[in-house]
Amino acid sequence: MRDIAVFSGSAHPELAAEICDHLDVPLHPVRVDRFANDCLEVQLQANCRERDVFLVQPLVPPVQENLVELLLMLDAAKGASAARTTVVMSHYAYARSDKKDEPRISIGGRLVADLLTAAGAQRVLAMTLHSPQVHGFFSVPVDHLHALRELADHFRGYDLSNTVVVSPDLGNAKEASAFARRLGISVAAGAKQRFSDDRVVISDVIGEVEGRDIIVLDDEIARGSTVFELLDRLRERGAGKARVACTHGLFADGALERLQAHEDVLEIVCTNTVPLGKEKWVPKLKVLSIAPALAEAVRRIHNGESVSALFH
Repeated sequence: MRDIAVFSGSAHPELAAEICDHLDVPLHPVRVDRFANDCLEVQLQANCRERDVFLVQPLVPPVQENLVELLLMLDAAKGASAARTTVVMSHYAYARSDKKDEPRISIGGRLVADLLTAAGAQRVLAMTLHSPQVHGFFSVPVDHLHALRELADHFRGYDLSNTVVVSPDLGNAKEASAFARRLGISVAAGAKQRFSDDRVVISDVIGEVEGRDIIVLDDEIARGSTVFELLDRLRERGAGKARVACTHGLFADGALERLQAHEDVLEIVCTNTVPLGKEKWVPKLKVLSIAPALAEAVRRIHNGESVSALFH
């Protein structure tokens, strides 16, 4: 893999370093300066000419800072005559802006996809996009991986004979069903309606949960409004203890501490698609690494091999 060059932005250098360890290639440095007028300047500090360049930069808080940094990295790679530039974006925050559900609002997921392409992205490697249609917002090839394998491998260590997977909403039910099939257990789903970013109502739970242990599966947890609402409905329906799992553990506004304190929650499981400082970890938290999956996808993309086997 001599012709590969991997760079990391400021968003998640630990993940980039772990990916490079699995690939046995160096992680090249990036210089980021801020001028007196608050503008950023980015320099890729390794040769990119006619090389296969991979830029590791999830869109995580501060999202706008990391987005502009990524756009500048793409422009720098393009200006340095990179043979191909792939964005390794383990979390795409703007994927939640995927539809026009109110008058006169922007569809940010599509706009940011256009910006990335215009800046020089020729391929995108993503992990668990918020909804399937986001894949189609990009006019360049997208390899869309998921973390169901890593999550399922973790839960196989438990006795699941009386356990059901519960999706917080019907939109995530397909992923929850695929996850339940991997574990050989049944699935249920909440009937959710969202009124605002922090106000969610789950009117019913579809499926048999009474007397059953629960694995709550969602794509991401930010404030945790949906998870806490679901836990209340599950308790009303006589469900047992719950383990909460997600791919993207954002855990904003004290969500992790509140989950830790919840008496019905036995465990909180997420992956390292977003940075989560060890100082924020709580005893119930388990963080799984998706670096091996991303590294294997990078290797296959670089070598012109099929990536589709990693989707299943």
